Amino acid sequence: MLSKNTVKFIKSLHQKKFRKQEQAFFVEGSKNVTELLRSDYTCTHLLYTEKFAGEQPEMLLAFDGEKVRVNPAALKAVGTFSSNDQALVIAQAKPNLPVQVASDELIIALDDIRDPGNLGTIIRIADWYGIKKMLLSPETADLYNPKVLHASMGSFTRLDFEYVPLLEKLRKARVPVFGAFLKGQSIHAHQGPATGILLMGNESHGINPELEPLVSQKLTIPAFGGAESLNVAVATAVLCDHLRRLTGEGR
Repeated sequence: MLSKNTVKFIKSLHQKKFRKQEQAFFVEGSKNVTELLRSDYTCTHLLYTEKFAGEQPEMLLAFDGEKVRVNPAALKAVGTFSSNDQALVIAQAKPNLPVQVASDELIIALDDIRDPGNLGTIIRIADWYGIKKMLLSPETADLYNPKVLHASMGSFTRLDFEYVPLLEKLRKARVPVFGAFLKGQSIHAHQGPATGILLMGNESHGINPELEPLVSQKLTIPAFGGAESLNVAVATAVLCDHLRRLTGEGR
């Protein structure tokens, strides 16, 4: 039976201050739940329906935390998505450990990306292109916001993240820094390097002026129509695709 304390705890995790206080978060929906249960995150509570039990019997059996069978209405009442009819998992947040910047990899750095949907989509894009690390400015949306996790579709489980003042981090990095600017070298003309840090700026204001001097290569995506700009997640995908093509074929 689902206790009042568990319901209260899950509802508190809707808010950033309580996620930070409890160092916990939740994900919902079959895709995100199964991705999280397969990951190295520590999961403490699993709420599941008869449908989930029928589709994931082995995963349910292997889970050693607190398990509560509920009906879909109960899931909808405690979560954030009305379409969830399978499961919800509570997990422990990972500590904010330093991300090591190596010269042979591509890393994404996000400067003040406020929209949770954009952050989640960029995480999914990074995972698609085999990027394993992300640097997030302190002003960037909370990784464990339910909207971020939902948009990432489980990809957040395969990346390492560090919230860090980017000025300090980029100054110490000994790798190329690519910056997305409306005025820069066309990505069609860029032939290398293809590893380093890809810096993406705020949805409205772009890259912070104090970070601009640290950008070694300003890149732009040529426009062929009348749109003023691209969504930051779309722009990230285009730039990642170009840089990855320079390093070789994917799977």
